[in-house]
Amino acid sequence: MKRVAALLLLAAGLAALAAAVRADEAALVSWESGESEARLARSAHKADFFRLSNHFISQDNSIFCGPVSSAIVLNALRLGRKDGLPEDRRSIAPDERAWLPKGHNPFFGKYTPGNVLTERTKSRIQVLGKPIDIGGRKVRDYGLQLRQLARVLGAHGLDVTARVVDEDADAGAIRREIARNLATRDDYVLVNYARKSLGQPGGGHISPLGAYDAESDSFLIMDVNPNRAPWVWVKARDLIGAMRTFDTVENRGYLLISEKG
Repeated sequence: MKRVAALLLLAAGLAALAAAVRADEAALVSWESGESEARLARSAHKADFFRLSNHFISQDNSIFCGPVSSAIVLNALRLGRKDGLPEDRRSIAPDERAWLPKGHNPFFGKYTPGNVLTERTKSRIQVLGKPIDIGGRKVRDYGLQLRQLARVLGAHGLDVTARVVDEDADAGAIRREIARNLATRDDYVLVNYARKSLGQPGGGHISPLGAYDAESDSFLIMDVNPNRAPWVWVKARDLIGAMRTFDTVENRGYLLISEKG
């Protein structure tokens, strides 16, 4: 009996250890951790990280993850490389400008969450909840769905490929395609995923990916809402699962973005 009890105890211990390993494998790894530093250092798929970091901005409100992510990518592609970028004049009120030197224009040409939406995209107030027509019904459609996000970037002349992660989408092909993008310069990935699928609070969310680490099979999400969640490394299977979730009319997914030509 003692031998049986010992074997049962050993089996229980091994099961607990296996469960702990599985939990650890699925856990999000914080950007500020030593493990995160090691993953970025050894990653062979991090070409996008540096320009994204240089042009990174965070959300000022809980709705604008799409416009913020769009502004980051547009600036990463064009700021310092292309003239005639739009100006967002809302940072200095008209009555405040009276104190500036005569003829001085203090505004920089750059993309912001306030100027990426145009007449060719969903409007600012529609993003904030003004009802739009979906399937013949007026619906409050907060934020941006995947294809709406693609239209925002396409309206600025970018080459955008939208990948909806349906139930039959191949996880291996998704992993390989995104990793290839992250290994090359001047093309970027935005992901649209469900936070709850990753164990985070909140609903649907959009952010850029900065790197892929093959050893841990994980992607770095450069979360644009650090008020709610920090940058994290997430297992490829878990991120794909979080994209394989329904959003209003179809599943979520990712965008591959570059300049045309």
